[in-house]
Amino acid sequence: MDIYKPLVALLAVVNPIGVIPFFIHFTQGFNREQRQRTIRISAFTAFLVIAVSALAGLQIIEFFGITLASFQVGGGMLLLISALQMLNAKQAESSAEDLTDANSKIDAGSSIAVVPLTIPLLTGPATISTMVIYAEKTRHWWEVLVLVGYGVVIGLSVWVAFSLSGRIARVLGKTGINVMTRLMGLILAALGVEIMADGLLKLFPVLASTLR
Repeated sequence: MDIYKPLVALLAVVNPIGVIPFFIHFTQGFNREQRQRTIRISAFTAFLVIAVSALAGLQIIEFFGITLASFQVGGGMLLLISALQMLNAKQAESSAEDLTDANSKIDAGSSIAVVPLTIPLLTGPATISTMVIYAEKTRHWWEVLVLVGYGVVIGLSVWVAFSLSGRIARVLGKTGINVMTRLMGLILAALGVEIMADGLLKLFPVLASTLR
């Protein structure tokens, strides 16, 4: 397993900078203490989703009788769809529609730090798919720990991005955030195609011999 690819994929999928406008919107009525608490919960939840996906994701899909190759193709498609939305700058619009539905279903006591800010905006199905796919490629226990460690990195990146949300928004502006989103989308598209190709070769071994 290329040890750096999972981190690149995670940074592209999670894209904390792209979620900053939503964070600002949801916390605009919060005081400093409430905003800091929201940041801490979001960062920890992002880490938790990634860590659980890395440690138990394979067991979960095996419980449902799903082959890894099928999961790779499906996960790669999710990454590719997310990348296309990011490249077309449709991530914000589609997410906003999802948020309307999500907010109508959650209890009043539920924290927006978890739903919908962290799930699904930060760590959705594409993030879980990415971790499960790369967890299968591990061959040593320390590689699994590295994946969990990447969860810590993502959690810290979420904490830093949200903590600096006001400054980042002023410096980048809407145009800068859109440029960053498109750049991450391009990287994500390449990773999605690579993951799909790997899964298709496992599902249809004859393709491997044809490509040689």
